[in-house]
Amino acid sequence: GRSSSPVGLSGDHFEFDNRGDGPARYNIIHFKQVSPGEYKWINVGKYEGEHLNLNFSEISFKQYNENSLPSSVCSLPCETGQIVQYVDGEVCCWNCYECSSFQIVDPFDQTKCFNCPKGTLPNENKTVCYSLPEVYLSPTSGWALGALSFASLGVILTCLIVTVFIRHNNTPIVKASGRELSYVLLGGILLCYASTFILMLRPTNLVCGLQMFLIGFCFAVVYGALLTKTNRISRIFNAGKKTTKRIGFISPQSQLIICGGIISIQVIISAFWMFISPPEAIHYYPTRNDNLLVCKASIDASYMIAFSYPIFLIIVCTVYAILTRKIPEGFNESKYIGFTMYTTCIIWLAFVPIYFSTASNVDLRITTMCVSICLSATVAVICLFSPKLYIVLLHPERNVRHNMMLTTKYSAIRKTCNVTSQTRIDSTTQCDSLDVIERSRIFISVASTQTTLENQIKVTKQ
Repeated sequence: GRSSSPVGLSGDHFEFDNRGDGPARYNIIHFKQVSPGEYKWINVGKYEGEHLNLNFSEISFKQYNENSLPSSVCSLPCETGQIVQYVDGEVCCWNCYECSSFQIVDPFDQTKCFNCPKGTLPNENKTVCYSLPEVYLSPTSGWALGALSFASLGVILTCLIVTVFIRHNNTPIVKASGRELSYVLLGGILLCYASTFILMLRPTNLVCGLQMFLIGFCFAVVYGALLTKTNRISRIFNAGKKTTKRIGFISPQSQLIICGGIISIQVIISAFWMFISPPEAIHYYPTRNDNLLVCKASIDASYMIAFSYPIFLIIVCTVYAILTRKIPEGFNESKYIGFTMYTTCIIWLAFVPIYFSTASNVDLRITTMCVSICLSATVAVICLFSPKLYIVLLHPERNVRHNMMLTTKYSAIRKTCNVTSQTRIDSTTQCDSLDVIERSRIFISVASTQTTLENQIKVTKQ
């Protein structure tokens, strides 16, 4: 029951353990190929007690080179970025699997993959998720530079027109255009160009709120002023066929109040919209590799809420332009307003489909919106103000009252204008203002009535 160590005849010690077994002594032999077609058992080491001595130079392992040894394990450790899937019933055997392109190894559980949140991607080792840089429509991008250049030219041109109108504020051509509404119209045009700069700013909650308000408000100012003008023209000339009484609400002050009322509807719509859906800058992920910083309203059809009322004003203005197209051009801008509205309708008929078809490309959608707004403003500038600038700057001698205000049919009005037959003005100007037309409309009705009575008397005498 106990170990002993007797000495043999030769003097060597023999050791026995407590079970009566002697120490383990083994020769380790290896069956190997020593030459082509010849194999031998070769002694490659010894095992004595608890010590192992091997001559690795004499050992050959299949499919391993001389400098490497096979691992005597069931499974090798998984590489970085791989998860461990254990074989059922084995704690030392497992399989290694790669996580997908947008996953990392769960830092708390090496047997699971973890999905990186949107706006992030795995690093090369798939150990952490890193944030993608924010991308938004930069003012230095090609799309933005074109739109900003267009808007800058528009701002400069509008400011020049305002300067010219102020310098010639009391001349007939400026008075005839309806100074008050003309300045409102120019202010709206300036806001249209300015909205491009707001749309190109880095999205924040404040910037998004300005965008939601401004893109509809600027158009409401422009087309509200045009609607007020065309409505005034239509009421004055249509009333001449029915009554000789003076029409109400045609003074400059009344026109400004009417225009303000039209514009205030857009303000109410925008305020209600922002109350229901507050402006917000959000991260938008059209694809897994994108992290776009945008205004929430720009990724769906929400901006059309701001455009709905201006589109209605455009339609009404166009109808009025058609109804007043035959009014003598010496008295009003109906022909030029008509050109403005027809061209604007074409622009918007092109813009609306493009807006809805670019939902996946926010940069293109915003740029298209900017260009459409600037084009609409430019059409108004060219069609409504270039004829006046032509007279004021290039032919100041025509910037006087004239006697050929209407055709012979309206000769009664010519007398009320109290001008000589020698003075003449281009057909692009007006007598003085539509106030003169209204005051003179009574004379038209009286003259027409007198002519009718005279004809009846002649027929009776005959």
